[in-house]
Amino acid sequence: MEKKRIKNSRYITGIDGIRTLAVIGVIFYHLMPSALPGGYLGVPILLVISGYLVTDLLRQEWQQNDKISVLKFYTRRLKRLYPSLVTVLVVSTAYITLFQRNLLNNLRGSVVSSLLYVNNWWQIDHGLSYFDRFGNESPFTHLWTMAVEGQNYLIWPILFILLVKFVKRKDRIFYILSIGALLSAIGMAIGFTPGEDPTRVYYGTDTRIFSILIGNALAFVWPSTRLKEQIPNSAKRILNITGVSSLLLLVLAYVFMDDRFSFPYYGGIYLVSLVTAVLVAVTAHPGASINRWLTNPVFSYLGKRSYGIYLYQFPVMILYEAQINVANNVWLHVFIELGLILLCSELSYRFIEDPLRKFDYKKSWQKIKNWFYMPLLSKQKAVGIASFVVVAIASIGVTIAPNDAVNANQAEFQAEIQENRKAAQESKNEEEQAEEDSEAEQGQENASDENILQTFSTDTDHVMEKYDLTENQVDRARNTDLTAFGDSVLLGSTQNIQEVFPDAIIDADVGRQLYDSVELLQELKDDGDLQENVVLALGSNGYADEDQFDDLMDVIGDRNVYLMNVRVPTQRWQNANNELFQKMEDKYQRVTLIDWYSLSNENNQWFREDQVHPTDVGRVEYTSLLAKEILE
Repeated sequence: MEKKRIKNSRYITGIDGIRTLAVIGVIFYHLMPSALPGGYLGVPILLVISGYLVTDLLRQEWQQNDKISVLKFYTRRLKRLYPSLVTVLVVSTAYITLFQRNLLNNLRGSVVSSLLYVNNWWQIDHGLSYFDRFGNESPFTHLWTMAVEGQNYLIWPILFILLVKFVKRKDRIFYILSIGALLSAIGMAIGFTPGEDPTRVYYGTDTRIFSILIGNALAFVWPSTRLKEQIPNSAKRILNITGVSSLLLLVLAYVFMDDRFSFPYYGGIYLVSLVTAVLVAVTAHPGASINRWLTNPVFSYLGKRSYGIYLYQFPVMILYEAQINVANNVWLHVFIELGLILLCSELSYRFIEDPLRKFDYKKSWQKIKNWFYMPLLSKQKAVGIASFVVVAIASIGVTIAPNDAVNANQAEFQAEIQENRKAAQESKNEEEQAEEDSEAEQGQENASDENILQTFSTDTDHVMEKYDLTENQVDRARNTDLTAFGDSVLLGSTQNIQEVFPDAIIDADVGRQLYDSVELLQELKDDGDLQENVVLALGSNGYADEDQFDDLMDVIGDRNVYLMNVRVPTQRWQNANNELFQKMEDKYQRVTLIDWYSLSNENNQWFREDQVHPTDVGRVEYTSLLAKEILE
């Protein structure tokens, strides 16, 4: 039965070209999000392809055999997907166990959920964000996609049988699946809230299944084995124009459909899935030319290895960038990472995917027995022993991996963030702030022998000594109206800033980016909390662009703006953002650039282990620089 099914199938070479388009988008979205902000749309492209091909094969099997072997379907999917998945999990976990144990936290849950194809729900349950480019470091974040596909593979063959047995008519099945896809897309739109993290609707099977359902529906009305190669020239022309148009639309979506916009969640990703279905349909038609145009050695090579490329992209990027400061020589590191991803995917395809897809598991026990009698210096013996060692190390890592562990430095940092968040909130209430200042003065008297770095007080001598300021500067600071708006770097220095500028209003939060700041600034303005002098300290968490900054300046109006640049050596957006900020100082006369990067870059001791958030010493230097620029 298996041979008959494969014999009657038609391999559509152009699909490899579409897969190549998809994985290129995903990889560059992660490596260079500012260059390809819509590259994440490669995921729905892959899901539509998966839905179409799997359902097309199921239809062929049903027509040839009048039944579906569900068990054999599961076996085929596992042989195709599981060996590479297990390999990337084992190898990455072994590496983390040996060389990067800071990533062991919650590793067990991540690995187990990936093996069970429920990683998307596990990440949702643990409050992890796909869009936190800075704080959510995990080599397995991207495996949420595999979970959505795996859940579909588990349920779909059973639903397929029920549909063809009881609904029967292809057009009705098409409508049912199309309505299901539309309801899923509506669920994404309803669940999405502008300004909030969209991870729940981005990860959820219920809100992402529409891409697969669209592919499933297409297979019922556009079966690959029933399409005629000989068609009128006019029909061929229409197909070719339609195919090229859909391909161009996908490329445009890559360039313009930024994940920071609301449109993707209000139907944008759904529309991309529909456009993908059109491209797949035209590519699958033997009478059109698109299949030939998308068939070439490069696309065929990358398309066949697209699964491995997708699997290894995140482990390579996360593990590489944890050891190398990629902010300098960005393109060099992009090429190195691309090379490593391609190398890993080639090794996976050559030694894991292709051999195990053809592996006869019924004879595996005999092969295992024979292995014990092979010479010690044989290739098979060496590979077996090395594999056992890697698996053993990975097993130790999974066993010892803590759950939601927080080390002493992290606990201290979290406590500081909470204290500063409270202080920032109280800065918007004059009465509470006055009380806080009074308590701080008293605290200075009671803690005069403590380290000056940990002591907070608005006492003139204390502020002068701590921040290297003159008495005149301290006096002027007390009469300076100031609003400071920014991310966690600014938030961590809230109490320091309030020592120098007691009446300063601080609005800062963890993970904040330029693109989600316009409405927040407008709220400050509407509440009367946007003072004459405004400090902007953004750009640590992701790429910024000129349009976003212009929108901020429209809200700020003619106020004086002090723009703090960033030091994020482990992220490739550091230099790009700092260059943008320099450009903005040149563009706006009322903008003064504060060069935190140049002052701090050679002083690693000023920072915590993440090399971004300042320590006590760093926060003093940060505040001193800020104060001197404002009071100059």
